[in-house]
Order: sequence, then structure tokens, then C-alpha cells
Amino acid sequence: MSFEKLIRIPVDRIGVIIGKSGKTKHQIEKKCHVDLNIDSETGEVIITSDKIDGNISPFKAVEIVSAMGRGFSPENSLRLLRGENSLHVIDLREFGGKSPDQIERIKGRIIGENGTARLNMENLTGAKISVYGRTVGIIGEPNQLRMAVDAISSLCSGSMHGPVYSKLEAARRKEKADKALLWENQDVF
Repeated sequence: MSFEKLIRIPVDRIGVIIGKSGKTKHQIEKKCHVDLNIDSETGEVIITSDKIDGNISPFKAVEIVSAMGRGFSPENSLRLLRGENSLHVIDLREFGGKSPDQIERIKGRIIGENGTARLNMENLTGAKISVYGRTVGIIGEPNQLRMAVDAISSLCSGSMHGPVYSKLEAARRKEKADKALLWENQDVF
């Protein structure tokens, strides 16, 4: 069985996927057992693989290329190969409509002054966040994604930053307490 998927990404992100001297492209191909055919004029990336039997790597390659197209660095995109990490993309038009001014305002709330809001959310959730174009991309494990999506949705809907951070801190404390409780309830022989 073979695999083939066409993805369109912004032309200005093609260089990120290729990398210096093709290094990033080769790394994706090797780790995911795929071939990338990149058209730098149209932004089309065709991902193909002949090794799909029981292998999710071609699907991870699609996610990695999509993440790079949404503004993530190669290092953060390749994080998708570890654990249960996945990519979630939020379209800001869901909150700001088609108004470019509204979308810019929402992006400003998510990024914050000098990137502090985005950095705070990354630190509190453990997820990586990229604001690019009309989207916000998030890479993380399921619980990290849930917390980050909730926080970003709250900010997009007009919530103040302080209460959003407080909610993230409370969720993080609860998660740590749940992990500690899990370890305490283990029988040691």
C-alpha cells in the first residue's frame, strides 16, 4: 500500500521546509520514511511513501510540514515525532470574522507586548504556540493542547490576561497533584 498527500503551504515558508542545503527536508524524509516533492513557486508539497503498513510516519510527515507552514521552526515541528504530540490549528476568523483589523487585534492579544503573552502560555501549558497569518498553531500533548486552546479561545473572546493565566496555573497545579496521587497509589513490592 502506498501513501500520497498534497499540502499547500505559504510560499514564504518553503525555505524552512527545505532548510540549509536541503538538511531539514532530508531529516523529515529520513525520520518519516517519506519523499517530499516541493514546488517552491506554488507552495505545493507532495508527500509520498511506500511504507505505510502499520506505520504512522507518513501522517506525522503531513503534520510536520503543516506545522512548518503555520510558522513553527523545524525543531518545534519535529517535536511532533515524540510522545503523543500533535498539531492543532485555530482559525482566528472564527473569533474576528473577516475584518483584518479584528484579526490583528486578536493576534496582538495572543502575542502580547514583546511576545510575553505567548511565552507565558507556552510556559504554563508546556505547548509550543505559533501565530502566523490568520491562524494560531499549537503543538503539544493532549492535555497541553486542551489547556492552550482554552486559554487562546478565552483571550480571543475578550478575557483579560490575568484570569487566563490564573486558570492555567490552577490547571497545572491540579495536573501535578494528580500525577503525585497516581504515584502515591502505586503498590511497591
